[in-house]
Amino acid sequence: MPDAVGRFHWLVIDTVDPDAIAPFWCALLGVEQRGWFADDYLMLTRNESTPPVAFQRVPEGKSVKNRLHVDLEVDDLDEAVSRIRALGGSTASDVRELPGGYRWRVMADPEGNEFCIVPRDED
Repeated sequence: MPDAVGRFHWLVIDTVDPDAIAPFWCALLGVEQRGWFADDYLMLTRNESTPPVAFQRVPEGKSVKNRLHVDLEVDDLDEAVSRIRALGGSTASDVRELPGGYRWRVMADPEGNEFCIVPRDED
């Protein structure tokens, strides 16, 4: 196996308004706001199941489908959908399923950034 070029540092999400979107992701991930860095980055705390996440202030809103997204493992797909909608998120797809039973659903945060929710393996 070749040596890695680098290691994971931060997951950075572009947003017009970091202050507005951070509470959604804090509730989604079970973390808190850590504070601002360089006036354009709002950092979140991390926990044992969450990489470090930050929100970068950008001038433009989201206009096309994400090329990179987060998959979140959830205990119950339907319950997660309800909780995400209550937090201000939205449903971006119906439940999708691959042969063999792998299921997921595409959701979106309040600014339209897509992420998937996947039921936790029960084996």
